[in-house]
Amino acid sequence: MQNLTSNPFPTKFKYTEDVQFREYCEYGLRPDCRRHRPACTKLHFKRIHKPQTEIELGDCSYLNTCHRMDHCKYVHYELDEEGIVVDIERPIPVHRLGRPLPPQWIQCDVRTFDLSLLGKFSVIMADPPWDIHMTLPYGTMTDDEMKSMAIQSLQDEGLLFLWVTGRAMELGRECMALWGYTRVDELVWVKIMQLQRLIRTGRTGHWINHSKEHCLIGLKGNPKIHRGLDGDVLVAEVRETSRKPDEIYGLIDRMAQGRKLEIFGRMHNTRAGWTTLGNQLDGVRIYEPDLLERYNKKYPDKQATLSKIPDSE
Repeated sequence: MQNLTSNPFPTKFKYTEDVQFREYCEYGLRPDCRRHRPACTKLHFKRIHKPQTEIELGDCSYLNTCHRMDHCKYVHYELDEEGIVVDIERPIPVHRLGRPLPPQWIQCDVRTFDLSLLGKFSVIMADPPWDIHMTLPYGTMTDDEMKSMAIQSLQDEGLLFLWVTGRAMELGRECMALWGYTRVDELVWVKIMQLQRLIRTGRTGHWINHSKEHCLIGLKGNPKIHRGLDGDVLVAEVRETSRKPDEIYGLIDRMAQGRKLEIFGRMHNTRAGWTTLGNQLDGVRIYEPDLLERYNKKYPDKQATLSKIPDSE
């Protein structure tokens, strides 16, 4: 095992917090682990026994993301440890390069919002509500609405990270070409569940259950980027519907500096150095005076005020 003090990567790419990690035991339950070894310092799980639980039914497909935990008859789990809590909502700490602005966001209907007033960005990430011909807990956009988005106005050169799934994998490539990008790479998110095992049953998939999602990477122009720092596979736990792994932000921040934009974001997506657009955000927060001026001029009936950068930033 490599000594952590001899990390070959530059200090600027390290996490900002001194986080301690413990591995999950590959046997899962402590009794199963003890049958193979007398002592184990890794994390274990235990079954949650509720009045409605029927052990013979087996594990719930959704485990800790189950929407009916109080009524579900299938087996769920919790950590079999004292004084340890796993918070899957907690964002992963990432070192900030330079002095980025605090998170900015604009609540809007992305379909009709004038993207050109935002200015230019080095990186754009989008997780569109594609119409994948399935019943989803949120509204979707038609193919024509996606193709007509003026993404090309947001970059002279830079990177586009576009999340796709199902039939949108082909449509996403078509949109990229229409917007003026060349698809140069692809990232795969391998989904794991609470027990740190591959998800085999889920809420998506027409023919087989989907255990992964794809993020297309498009290039426009000749931007300055850091190559070869990360791999093209993210292995991360599934959280609420459509939420992507936080690890993607660290990967992008290591690849490119400058202004960054996320489209179709929610409050948990807001990050320092990023501007976020979406219809589920809390109002408007803008720190850039020129952006505020353009926004207020375009939308006089939705006047916003300049947010003050906190002293701690």
